[in-house]
Amino acid sequence: MPCVQENMVLKFLGFMWNPLSWVMEMAAVTGLANGDHRPPDWQDFIGIVVLLVLNSAISFWEEYSAGSAAKELMANLAPRAKVLRDGRWSDEDAAILVPGDIISIKLGDIVPADARLLHGDPLKIDQSALTGECLPVTKNPGSSVYSGSTCKQGEIEAVVIATGVHTFFGKAAHLVDSTNHVGHFQKVLTSIGNFCIASIAVGIIVEIIVMYPIQHRRYRDGIDNLLVLLIGGIPIAMPTVLSVTMAIGSHRLSEQGAITKRMTAIEEMAGIDVLCSDKTGTLTLNKLSVDRSLVEIFAAGVEKDNVVLFAARASRVENQDAIDAAMVGMLSDPKEARDGIEEVHFLPFNPVDKHTALTYIDLADGSWHRVSKGAPEQVVCLSLSPTKKIVFNFFLHRSHM
Repeated sequence: MPCVQENMVLKFLGFMWNPLSWVMEMAAVTGLANGDHRPPDWQDFIGIVVLLVLNSAISFWEEYSAGSAAKELMANLAPRAKVLRDGRWSDEDAAILVPGDIISIKLGDIVPADARLLHGDPLKIDQSALTGECLPVTKNPGSSVYSGSTCKQGEIEAVVIATGVHTFFGKAAHLVDSTNHVGHFQKVLTSIGNFCIASIAVGIIVEIIVMYPIQHRRYRDGIDNLLVLLIGGIPIAMPTVLSVTMAIGSHRLSEQGAITKRMTAIEEMAGIDVLCSDKTGTLTLNKLSVDRSLVEIFAAGVEKDNVVLFAARASRVENQDAIDAAMVGMLSDPKEARDGIEEVHFLPFNPVDKHTALTYIDLADGSWHRVSKGAPEQVVCLSLSPTKKIVFNFFLHRSHM
């Protein structure tokens, strides 16, 4: 999505464009009035202008700091994609994708751009964020997948056909972003400002009628009284206090990994009674390792090195996920995972089968083999006869009751 750069000068001046600031600006102009052979009240004028600029500067700086923290956090959370370029797979920011790029989509990946699936097994795609469908849909080779959807099963390569605002999700996001939403906080401040302006206006009218037609005061004495009414009729420090309070909250939220793009959203979030959310997957450090000392052997004539090699063969050697990288990383040389064999078919992990499998030919004698890794109960079932498998599933079911 394109990022529109804000004009910092206009943003700063925007903090002076609200009902409370209008009254202060009116008071500053009133302080420039002269008459009765007396100069303008420069002290009041300078004091009001300094206070107005100070209020705006504090609000501007706090919101700018909160925005900078949010930008830094968003940069760290930016989506990434596996891209095939110059014949090699690399992990790149999704922002650099262009139509025609070849990307890899596997279980748990968020589709980084609209793409068309190439040759391979069908995928299960969760499009609930885009279409509201509660169940994953099956996408066959040649079908299109949309940016923002999540892969729930399978693994395949795809060619990018649209990015940014040209994607299915981008068009909807652009329409939402182009709307002007006034939050509850702004409405409250505007109501307070309008009330102050209305009250001050009534007071000014009454004071003018009393001072000039009735009491016949001098022009300059009336101006001084009006200046006092203007300054005393508004909560001058209220915008600054509110801005600083919300900015502190924004800083604390950013330290906990929350992105606050609009500080007034904090007040709106605090007014929520019930928040319904859905989370899938597991939050981890994305660092996996295998402890060889915990590898147990249950079959005679099999060594730990054989188990490690079989686990590495049942993993991807290119375009790996975290588990595959940990398995292949146990070998002294990652190339050993494919040395002396010819790969026939690789079955990627999915939530139904709960295991990966590699069918290969041993080049030494031409024999066919199949190795698998995955959930223990699934791997055990693969090695049992149909009768033993029924008994095993029965006791497995009893153990979960």
